[in-house]
Amino acid sequence: IIFTFHREGKPKSTKLSDIMNKLMRTILSLFMLFSMTSAFTVSPRASFAVTSTDSVASSTSLNMVFGKKKTAAQKAEEEAKAAMYWEGEWVCKDCGYIYNRGECAGMYFEEQGPGFRCPQCSGPRRRYAKKVGDRVGTTLDGGDAPILIFSFGGVIATIAFGIWAVNNL
Repeated sequence: IIFTFHREGKPKSTKLSDIMNKLMRTILSLFMLFSMTSAFTVSPRASFAVTSTDSVASSTSLNMVFGKKKTAAQKAEEEAKAAMYWEGEWVCKDCGYIYNRGECAGMYFEEQGPGFRCPQCSGPRRRYAKKVGDRVGTTLDGGDAPILIFSFGGVIATIAFGIWAVNNL
């Protein structure tokens, strides 16, 4: 690249580099223009025209919207599966997120593997608790009573052992 000096002492580039700079600026500005305006464009709506003479829509078009109708056997199987799992809500104890089966691949909470994380705070699966009414429990019975009983029992046993050790040693 050949440089010539301007009056202020700054190098002035040749015509080839000026053309390349203008070309690059033009390409960049066109790219930015089209990438920004695509967010504001309105996609054309699909028009639905009924070609049949029947006033009832075909089952195929309804299946696309609502899915296939379940048979009695499928409904019974789904009800039996639902009876095996907790009917209440599971709540993340860290952030309060309520597990939503629809957001998590349609799986019941109990079906989630050990690698499951809270979608909101990334807390591990063990941080979820069952919600009973307006209370959130951490044990299978929905309360903290067994944890508190064994904790106080452990404290009492530790104090008793300490007293015994001081008197006998």
